[in-house]
Amino acid sequence: MSTDRAHKTRTLWLAGALHAFTHVYQVALMPLYLLILRDLKLTSVSQATLLVTVMMAGYFLPAYPMGIAADRFNRKKLLGWGLAINSAAFVLLSFAPNYPTALLAVFLTGLGGSFYHPAATAMVARLFPVGTGKALGLVGIGASAGFFFGPIYAGWRAGTLEATAGAAAWRQPVLELGLLGLVMSAVFAWLAQEQPSEVAAKVRSPVQTKMFPTTALLGFFLLAALAFSLRDFTGSGMGSLGSLFLQQAHGYSPKFTGIALSGIFLASAISNPLFGHLSDSGRGRWTMVALLTAAVTVILFPHMPAGATIPTYLIYGFFFMASYPMVEAALMEAVPDEVRGRVFGLFITVGGLIGNASHWVVGDWVKHLGENAHTPVGYFSAYAVLAGFLVVSLAGLPCLRAIRKREHLATANTPEDSAAHQPQLPT
Repeated sequence: MSTDRAHKTRTLWLAGALHAFTHVYQVALMPLYLLILRDLKLTSVSQATLLVTVMMAGYFLPAYPMGIAADRFNRKKLLGWGLAINSAAFVLLSFAPNYPTALLAVFLTGLGGSFYHPAATAMVARLFPVGTGKALGLVGIGASAGFFFGPIYAGWRAGTLEATAGAAAWRQPVLELGLLGLVMSAVFAWLAQEQPSEVAAKVRSPVQTKMFPTTALLGFFLLAALAFSLRDFTGSGMGSLGSLFLQQAHGYSPKFTGIALSGIFLASAISNPLFGHLSDSGRGRWTMVALLTAAVTVILFPHMPAGATIPTYLIYGFFFMASYPMVEAALMEAVPDEVRGRVFGLFITVGGLIGNASHWVVGDWVKHLGENAHTPVGYFSAYAVLAGFLVVSLAGLPCLRAIRKREHLATANTPEDSAAHQPQLPT
């Protein structure tokens, strides 16, 4: 393996490791909602779920400025500092004496996490202009690991400590995950290496380049971001609504709730690189397959017996999570490298703020269910709405296709044009 290819492969896997920690923090609190409610003496479950909504607001609000930074500055340094802030804030959360401090800590956690996607997605797309879908799918394994490990570890650790620590048992797994992230940020800073492409090296004032040359292209982009925000709303809702559904309608403990939620992300470690690779020969087709199949599992979920929870989550996660590397690859291929950070930052700002409002929305909705919150029937309509959002989100695909066509990038970076000059992807 050449030195150039070795550094690209190493950086790819390190980016995947950072991806894991970025998402660990976003889901670790989900099985801990009821413990947090008791420990911080909150008045309703919606206050507990609001912690994740605030975290995600901190994650998505600065995404566009982070995209500007990713186009202007060293992307590796942004990634390392981002995880350091992300994990340090999670450590702060573990010591929060009251609810306002907890809100501040989760907002800072999200702020640190906001460094990741604009810089990492643009960096990977630059390193692997051929087989971008597969490369992002491999990085997506990190997200799968983080989404899997976060709730299962937090739920298990808190569950084992609850008998002795009581409601405060949620604090220990939060502290431990934060300290692990600090270690990983140092490892990444030591081993990762960014090499700008020849084009990017010449264009060092990208903020002077317009993201989209016409208003029509900007309009297509905003429509795509809004459409895929509905996908994100469903994804976030399946986590928080699922946590409340399992604990209140099926009587799951925090420990087993964490295990069940982790099932959403386990199979995606296979589906992310698999669908990412398949989509390199047809993004729209494979994205439709993934999201339509996921929609079917969402609408069926509350109708399934308690014993089928994990298998249903596995099927849902296998298809739903696979949509992310495919859509990200389509977006990166639709625009030139010098604006990718800003484009992706704005994309997740629009989509993320709408999508991740679902944590608070579903918590407030469950609060108003009253006694129906303790029966599966009470959740049928909510899951049907989430499934419908997945179907509607597919409207974003023709918008991305229109951007790529009008940007005249449809034939750029094809394997035939550049395979001889590009590194092979790791397997």
